[in-house]
Amino acid sequence: MRGPIPRLRWSIAALLCAACALNYLDRQTLSVLAATLQAELGFSDVDYSHVTSAFLFSYTVMYAVTGRLVDRLGTRRSFLIGVSGWSAVTMLHALARSALHLSLCRALLGAVQPVNFAAGVKAVSEWFPMRERALAVGIFNAGTALGGAIAVPVVSFVALRWGWRWAFVATGAAGFLWAGVWAAAYRLPADHPRLGAAERALIFSEGDRAPEAPAGGVSIGRLLRLRAAWGCILARALTDPISYFLYFWIPKYLQAERGFSLAALGRYGWIPFAALFAGNLFSGAMPRWLVARGWPLDRARKTTMLAVSCAMPLLCLSIVRVQRPGLALALMSALSFGHAAWGNITLPAEVFPARVVGTVTGLGGSLGGLTGILTQLAIGRVVQAFSFAPIFAAISAVYLVALALVHLLIGELGRLRDV
Repeated sequence: MRGPIPRLRWSIAALLCAACALNYLDRQTLSVLAATLQAELGFSDVDYSHVTSAFLFSYTVMYAVTGRLVDRLGTRRSFLIGVSGWSAVTMLHALARSALHLSLCRALLGAVQPVNFAAGVKAVSEWFPMRERALAVGIFNAGTALGGAIAVPVVSFVALRWGWRWAFVATGAAGFLWAGVWAAAYRLPADHPRLGAAERALIFSEGDRAPEAPAGGVSIGRLLRLRAAWGCILARALTDPISYFLYFWIPKYLQAERGFSLAALGRYGWIPFAALFAGNLFSGAMPRWLVARGWPLDRARKTTMLAVSCAMPLLCLSIVRVQRPGLALALMSALSFGHAAWGNITLPAEVFPARVVGTVTGLGGSLGGLTGILTQLAIGRVVQAFSFAPIFAAISAVYLVALALVHLLIGELGRLRDV
């Protein structure tokens, strides 16, 4: 029999990061091609906001449902179903002939993609002790930015060489390769044959590491009566729309406001997404570094969040005032870094036991999707009638409000609540 794999939990984190990257590679294919599709299929910025909102509508509905399903089906089966589903739907985009066709495809994509986050955060809560969860979720969630960064040059290259339809086919097909690796490699820590004894003891060293009770034993009504749950949910509701803005509109902003061609976008448009990747890693690495120097987890996380929240207004003001495209790109990258470094998706794993993390994550993502729909519709109209400046003005204030809600409703981070 083969021996244990050293530090296996970090290999699991890398595999989760790859799934997240594929999730956003498939999602970002449309964003990279937005200007190309508008020119070829003939639709406006408002029509584009309807296409992105179609995705968010189904995403919102299914996020709440998916969180509960993930807690019941488990992470292994949930990822197999989800990744295979969204990969097939991405390839279906190649058949679109109008904005309506794209909207239908996006609605289907939104129905299957939420599994990524509910299952990913749940997997982290299963495989990592509390003090490592912020970093593990940061690695997992860094895949969103990695997928966005990869999407810009890859999609641009494929579209310029073979046409935009083949870009959807190529990005969608990659998910089936990941699903095969996942099926062979993933098991729960209690069942994994390659997990060493020392690492198993570390993983099961904390109070929430007793054998899990069925998730169905905790009702959604019970969770919604907890202030801490609302802290996690409202933080997502406020900050998720900014995620959707960055992923759906950065390529379009660079082309429409800063004069980037599709070829130039392929050369430089990946930089804000690389900054998102770094920010996700920072969101976990900085608190872990502070904890290693004696800080309580709560203080380490909230100090990191406060520093980011205070920097955002300055960055947003600077973006709308600079004239040089290169400087605007740099500031947009700094904004992206800060958004990821705030670490909104980590909160449920720092507050609740593993058996309900998927459900709480799903509820937060669902409300975040609802606010995302409303803001996407508003963004399309504001950009078409005015510019991106009012959007950046609104973004500047969100993080301090969200942090205040985390402090007031959740209270101490790193202490598991009794559910």
